[in-house]
Amino acid sequence: MKENSVRYVCRECGHVENKWNGRCPECGSWNSFEEEKVAPIQKGRTDSRPVMDSSVQKLSDIPYEKTMRVSSGMEELDRVLGGGVMRPSSVLVGGEPGIGKSTIMIQMLSYLSASGPVLYVSGEESPSQVRMRSDRLGLSSDSISIFCDTRLEVLSETIEKHSPCYIVIDSLQTLYSASVASAAGSPNQIKVCCMELSLLAKKIGASVFFIGHVTKDGLIAGPKIVEHIVDTVLYFESAESGIRLLRASKNRFGSVDEIGLFTMDAEGLHGVKDPSSVFLSSRGSGMLPSGIAFTSVVEGSRTFAVEIQALVVPSRSGYQRIYSDRIDNARVSRVAAILQKHAGLVLSDQDIYVNVAGGMKLSEVSIELALALALYSSKEDIPLKAAAAAFGELSLAGEVRPVSFAERRMKNLSDMGFESVISADNKRGLPIASVKVDTIKAALIAAFSTKR
Repeated sequence: MKENSVRYVCRECGHVENKWNGRCPECGSWNSFEEEKVAPIQKGRTDSRPVMDSSVQKLSDIPYEKTMRVSSGMEELDRVLGGGVMRPSSVLVGGEPGIGKSTIMIQMLSYLSASGPVLYVSGEESPSQVRMRSDRLGLSSDSISIFCDTRLEVLSETIEKHSPCYIVIDSLQTLYSASVASAAGSPNQIKVCCMELSLLAKKIGASVFFIGHVTKDGLIAGPKIVEHIVDTVLYFESAESGIRLLRASKNRFGSVDEIGLFTMDAEGLHGVKDPSSVFLSSRGSGMLPSGIAFTSVVEGSRTFAVEIQALVVPSRSGYQRIYSDRIDNARVSRVAAILQKHAGLVLSDQDIYVNVAGGMKLSEVSIELALALALYSSKEDIPLKAAAAAFGELSLAGEVRPVSFAERRMKNLSDMGFESVISADNKRGLPIASVKVDTIKAALIAAFSTKR
């Protein structure tokens, strides 16, 4: 290959083309190709990448101990990771700037330092800045080693020399390898650095955490292949109430259904013990406004009550528009169509606004019945009973279908002080009245039979 030649790499999938294309033929992404210089191939050069044990072994002979998984010191982080930090493993952590990625990582390293040497690799901050954060959080500076060089070759030598058990790379986009003739942060640089450090971590039995930048769409910047290289992918999100939500979109060591909830103050990130206290508005003993409905959602091993808010007003344009950030617009439109067809509630000429108290995004089908009740309540200006909740999936035929974990949901609602629940399930022996309904029309009658 000629010196200073260029190629074009898709930042979504890593596909390579010799000329720029508007659309990637591999993954179909538009405007995703980025120019990248290619270094000439040097004859006689040997591959210095770390190599795993290449011998053939029986799977039953591979050592495995429960001590390979240790607690991170934060219950919410352990929950999302599948029970704790695995050794060896590689984890990619993404999120908006300032959301707390570096904070949670240094808190984790401070706790893990008691079980082995740790290394914090900073490519964006100076050692003094990291020290200031550590002191502000009340962490011991003696327990954390720091290294501020983003050259892959130098970093690999340092890791092999000191053999840390836990490593944090802050951030992946600042690393670069001399073997790749492109700037730090380019798709090929990110792919090569992530691959080599992940292999090195597995070779020495360490856990490596990569902090990644995100695009304007909220996705981790760089080629999608990076998410396939690592064992776990975590996303930090911010809710309107100031709550930080940690989710796993991939986890080879646990479930991807778990969610971690954190609050942040001057002393760092702290886990939320009672999620329902965050996602339910406190109104005392006053009248419940119209357009409000309560339901219970299940996220992995935890169950908590949430408040769905709906506002239905006549549309100035004469056709329906939906504004919903926390519940998918398509789901809101489908529930509105079911109400119009099977309950005679005309919503085709109305503007619909939907929100979730606390700012959490909901994707469960179980919220559809509560959403329908909130829409009906707002349109007819009839408030629901304050001590009633509902959950259930709605079919296009207007049926209310049962959902999973009904008993867990009812118990959670009972613990939160609710007195009755409307659903397609009829669980007995629980300290909450269960109203079983089969259709959306029956659910509306059960919910609004007694007007305030």
